[in-house]
Amino acid sequence: MTHMLQPEAEWRAHLAEGRFMIQRSQSTGGHVFYPRVAEPGTGAEDLEWVSASGAGTVHAVTVVRKKDPADSYNVVLVDLAEGPRLMSRVDGVPVDAVQIGMAVRASIIVEGDKPLLVFVPA
Repeated sequence: MTHMLQPEAEWRAHLAEGRFMIQRSQSTGGHVFYPRVAEPGTGAEDLEWVSASGAGTVHAVTVVRKKDPADSYNVVLVDLAEGPRLMSRVDGVPVDAVQIGMAVRASIIVEGDKPLLVFVPA
């Protein structure tokens, strides 16, 4: 009997291997994020893991300002090309340079010895 990881643990395991994977319903073709056991709206439980393109567009952005400006960071909502929207941050540009509508691509980094999905300008 194969032990199945919980969806979130499986997603993190893929990240640790350097792969950005999202779930897709085999019956509806709908992509799903955050990892879960059934597709929202349809209840389809036939979710499979597929490679995400990594392409996205910034839907919303805010900047978390710290006392030391060097510690400030952005928080973004990114619409993936596959449809789902997720929260992350955009690296590689000044925090104030991130704009709504900006094209971004996924990047997996290691922060505090854990893999983390961030985005960079496309």
